[in-house]
Amino acid sequence: MATLRFSFGTMGSGKSTVALQIHHNLATRQLYGLLLTTLDREGRQVTSRLGVAAPAVEVTPDLDLYSLAVRNWPIHYMVCDEVQFYTTEQCDQLARVVDDLEIDVYAFGLLTDFRGRLFEGTQRMLEIADEHTPIQVEARCWCGARATHNARVVNGEVVYEGDTVVVGDTNEAEAQLFGDTVHYELLCRLHFRSGDLGA
Repeated sequence: MATLRFSFGTMGSGKSTVALQIHHNLATRQLYGLLLTTLDREGRQVTSRLGVAAPAVEVTPDLDLYSLAVRNWPIHYMVCDEVQFYTTEQCDQLARVVDDLEIDVYAFGLLTDFRGRLFEGTQRMLEIADEHTPIQVEARCWCGARATHNARVVNGEVVYEGDTVVVGDTNEAEAQLFGDTVHYELLCRLHFRSGDLGA
């Protein structure tokens, strides 16, 4: 029986690494599947901060994932990275892939956005997935506590308002957004609430 599995964590917790590992393991067993992503920092591929990458299908808001699975039939699995950015309808399409086509779906995503609120895709995955699993690699705040929040930092300050989706990374190479420098910092709840980025 096929299963819809949703694994979640903060930025830097290894979600994409695990997605790539599952895809690799299944593919080496002569199983055929699809690797999908959206808004990956490197484009049409799934990338890990460890330096591993693989080409992937780019999920746009108008892509019907059930139809994609049917067009690529027969397939054994779908590995879906950055599922927090998928629409509610696309999450429902993945459930239909599992139920109607008996294809295993492995979905990976962030739990909350920079405001500490559930993403649309994440909320739907929590509602419909057969299994919900936190990624076991715990990212850490600058203070050493477990990081629970992906704080958006604009011009050196934690912000709590703005567009939900602004692609960035957790490294020092900051993106430009209308003249502002933007990156993400992993923080514990205490330092997220206070906006404290440490030294």
